[in-house]
Amino acid sequence: MPGIDKLPIEETLEDSPQTRSLLGVFEEDATAISNYMNQLYQAMHRIYDAQNELSAATHLTSKLLKEYEKQLSSCHAVLSTQLADAMMFPISQFKERDLKEILTLKEVFQIASNDHDAAINRYSRLSKKRENDKVKYEVTEDVYTSRKKQHQTMMHYFCALNTLQYKKKIALLEPLLGYMQAQISFFKMGSENLNGQLEEFLANIGTSVQNVRREMDGDVETMQQTIEDLEVASDPLYLPDPDPTKFPINRNLTRKAGYLNARNKTGLVSSTWDRQFYFTQGGNLMSQARGDVAGGLAMDIDNCSVMAVDCEDRRYCFQITSFDGKKSSILQAESKKDHEEWICTINNISKQIYLSENPEETAARVNQSALEAVTPSPSFQQRHESLRPGGQSRPPTARTSSSGSLGSESTNLAALSLDSLVAPDTPIQFDIISPVCEDQPGQAKAFGQGGRRTNPFGESGGSTKSETEDSILHQLFIVRFLGSMEVKSDDHPDVVYETMRQILAARAIHNIFRMTESHLLVTCDCLKLIDPQTQVTRLTFPLPCVVLYATHQENKRLFGFVLRTSGGRSESNLSSVCYIFESNNEGEKICDSVGLAKQIALHAELDRRASEKQKEIERVKEKQQKELSKQKQIEKDLEEQSRLIAASSRPNQAGSEGQLVLSSSQSEESDLGEEGKKRESEA
Repeated sequence: MPGIDKLPIEETLEDSPQTRSLLGVFEEDATAISNYMNQLYQAMHRIYDAQNELSAATHLTSKLLKEYEKQLSSCHAVLSTQLADAMMFPISQFKERDLKEILTLKEVFQIASNDHDAAINRYSRLSKKRENDKVKYEVTEDVYTSRKKQHQTMMHYFCALNTLQYKKKIALLEPLLGYMQAQISFFKMGSENLNGQLEEFLANIGTSVQNVRREMDGDVETMQQTIEDLEVASDPLYLPDPDPTKFPINRNLTRKAGYLNARNKTGLVSSTWDRQFYFTQGGNLMSQARGDVAGGLAMDIDNCSVMAVDCEDRRYCFQITSFDGKKSSILQAESKKDHEEWICTINNISKQIYLSENPEETAARVNQSALEAVTPSPSFQQRHESLRPGGQSRPPTARTSSSGSLGSESTNLAALSLDSLVAPDTPIQFDIISPVCEDQPGQAKAFGQGGRRTNPFGESGGSTKSETEDSILHQLFIVRFLGSMEVKSDDHPDVVYETMRQILAARAIHNIFRMTESHLLVTCDCLKLIDPQTQVTRLTFPLPCVVLYATHQENKRLFGFVLRTSGGRSESNLSSVCYIFESNNEGEKICDSVGLAKQIALHAELDRRASEKQKEIERVKEKQQKELSKQKQIEKDLEEQSRLIAASSRPNQAGSEGQLVLSSSQSEESDLGEEGKKRESEA
């Protein structure tokens, strides 16, 4: 006999929309069978009633015909009994037992499914900040019980529907076979010669029915064994958050499917969470609601960014942001295992690993490279010692991407040790911290503005002017902070490349996917990180302290800069910290903007110095003019005094007293003249 389509019992625990859709097909088939069997039952019941009426009428007739009483009455009585046993009993049993069992299991499965959904919703609303062990235990136990009940009910329901595919054939053939056998037996009583072919046909039908029954019994036994095995194997999976030691996290996936809670904003501060089935298809994230025939596009996840977030005090939330930053979605996983696997899978798809011939092997190789990249090699020279053809030449080194093995080697740093760039034991800061720069006293106040609201376009809402209002350059970029660490050198771009490599490798090893998104404001005075929601300045970097900036040579979304600050880990007063960011394909543009700002600031400084020099020259000239004016005034006073002395002297007055006065006046005049000459020479 041809194979019979069956429901996959192994997929009952996943409970995907595809399984529900296939279940709907079998339920529709069961409904159609039930309607058809009801009609067939009514038709055969009419035959049975008619035969009973015929038997009663024949019995009445046999009483009138005394000689045929025993013969006619017994023949029709036997026919009625055979119809009742061979025709009505099988169809009545199928109608009253099998079809009602399907309806009962359907109702029980629906109740179990609703209880499971309600338990999952209560578990999803558990608070992460205010954990209560008793409430968590009760909710977890409720999820375990409801999930186990739903799984067991669903498996038995699938088994009953699969068995129905066999029983419907038996229920259709057995009544017809009984009817024909009863009629043949009835006719045998009155006929000596019966067609042998008809008997052979009926025998073949009976054999076929027995074969179907044996096949059904074997399949039912196999399904029962499968159910028992799945119940034992699936017992740990009934918990909403299974033990990660028993079910390790797979970080090399490029395809994943499962239920997630999606956050939908319904107002400024209100939102709802809808549970839907999500699955990846190539570079797309698809969603499918329960009851839908097919899934729809939720988001394009090629070149997207994904990170874990805290949202509404819910567990295991993560955010997906499209490559252009215009669309984002917050989803909630059911367990820590699903949470990390979804983030790793989307991260692998974002890097377009799924386009390779062996996606999982490629993802494993990339993750292994990230694990190896966190241990720095002794030096650039020793890293490729075996690849050098000669002592003076050096082979070109391969540029690495943002997958975790970042790094770039320059011919100018052929003999430069890696330890001279970044210390091996240098801690990595994954959160934003405020630096201090003592080189620029005028910019010292900028670091204290972390709590003040700042308009990114330089417009001030109050009477006090901000420090960036007078700047002729205002450029705003969307960036995500990856990390920062202290470096030993700040005179070559390889410092930035090596810092990128170590920070991304550390994130991959420690499973740190969360990134803080900010607005980077570039002005001629400083770089500012502004909160996109509150417009509060998180951090300010004085532009003179930014001594080095570069973008990754292959992944243009990554860029970083080195900030020279005071009071570092080193013994000297000054230290250098490298900050690494991710942008929306604007790394080169941001570096160009910073370079333009430094050029503008340099020209402004040169203009300021020239202006101060010119003012100093003018002040010197003005001082000389004042000294000359003063000297002339002194000379004028001396001349006036000399005239007054000459006019007041008398010609006829002689004597020692007059001579003394005259000599005294002349001495004073000579003293004043010498003092004026001295001042004139000094001027």
